[in-house]
Amino acid sequence: MYYWDPTYILVIIGMLLCLGASAMVNSTMAKYSRVRNGGGMTGAEAARRILNNEGLYNVQIECLNSGSGDHYDPRTNTVRLSYDNYNQPTVTAVGVAAHECGHAIQHAKGYAPLNFRSALVPVANIGSRLGLPIILVGVLLSWNQVLIQIGIWVFALAVLFQLVTLPVEFNASARAVAKIDQYGLLGTEESKGVKKVLTAAAMTYVAAAASAILQLLRLILLFGGNRRRDD
Repeated sequence: MYYWDPTYILVIIGMLLCLGASAMVNSTMAKYSRVRNGGGMTGAEAARRILNNEGLYNVQIECLNSGSGDHYDPRTNTVRLSYDNYNQPTVTAVGVAAHECGHAIQHAKGYAPLNFRSALVPVANIGSRLGLPIILVGVLLSWNQVLIQIGIWVFALAVLFQLVTLPVEFNASARAVAKIDQYGLLGTEESKGVKKVLTAAAMTYVAAAASAILQLLRLILLFGGNRRRDD
């Protein structure tokens, strides 16, 4: 039987934050994907120039078949760019490519938050997959508080991953803007466009972290007490 729980408002707030951030980044990226940069430089060319200037000749650049999924893979030292960002000479393409190069630079310099985030990946995956099931098993077993508390703490690891992601992403964007300016990849107005693109992208991580915190708070409110629930 379905019923309204006051804590659902936390879920709704988190969902609205994520939807708003997603809409903002999609709109901003789409806008600057239509703006050709003055140098006619593709994302792949911008990435290679940044990496070479940083002495990171060992970092490879790959083109993805999909229209999304840009990322840096520290396991293989590879910057992977979506098809459009790899091939198109737009402001968005250069900004996204520079951001992923920012992660490569972090990796090369041993940036502590990036290393910490990488170490958290396995436990964060476990937390996101098993936290809620463990809590539900605890509830089914006559509100077994040991299992419920374990489930909450396991889920909290996934939340911690979201929080650690924030400084990593913001720092990569700061490095991207700095390198674009340092190596003269874009003009002044184009650089302003990159800042808007990267700021919008960063808001998706902020929204995801806020949503995860709200979900954790909801779990604590619903299941964190020591008294068995009777309703």
